[in-house]
Amino acid sequence: MPSTLIELTADIVSSHASTVELTSEELLAEIKKVHAMLKALEEGSAMAVEQLAEEEKVASPVTNPKKSIQKNQIVCLICGKNGFKTLSRHLKQAHDMTAPAYRKQFGLPAGTPLAAKAYSESRRESAIKNNLGEKLAKGRVAYQATKKQAKVVAPKTKKSPVKKAASK
Repeated sequence: MPSTLIELTADIVSSHASTVELTSEELLAEIKKVHAMLKALEEGSAMAVEQLAEEEKVASPVTNPKKSIQKNQIVCLICGKNGFKTLSRHLKQAHDMTAPAYRKQFGLPAGTPLAAKAYSESRRESAIKNNLGEKLAKGRVAYQATKKQAKVVAPKTKKSPVKKAASK
């Protein structure tokens, strides 16, 4: 059982690095972060631990954001898990985060899809094959017609306030 801070740091970082691919810069940052957290815990400084935890929330991504969206999978930039076709559900369940907040945290453009490219393409092809675009347009026209008809049938009427007779 490791007893020193350095040994504990090495064990933790090596375990993490064995499951997630890290560049040398990311590895050094991880070592510094883990060592600082363990040192703060050892000293019992609750304030330092909270400060380090806040820094962790604004931490750099586990992998390169451009490389996270791949052809057959998408990688979570927060925890490094991969194999997802879409990331929205994972973000909500594991990190209690919305897609716009995730994009903002990692500087991704607002229109960036959080889905694997092959998955998006297969959904697009399926929509084209099933004429979903035409069905959507017809549905919108029908909805607008119903909405206009409802306005014509039931115009808003003004109610006059009822005056109460003052009794003397």
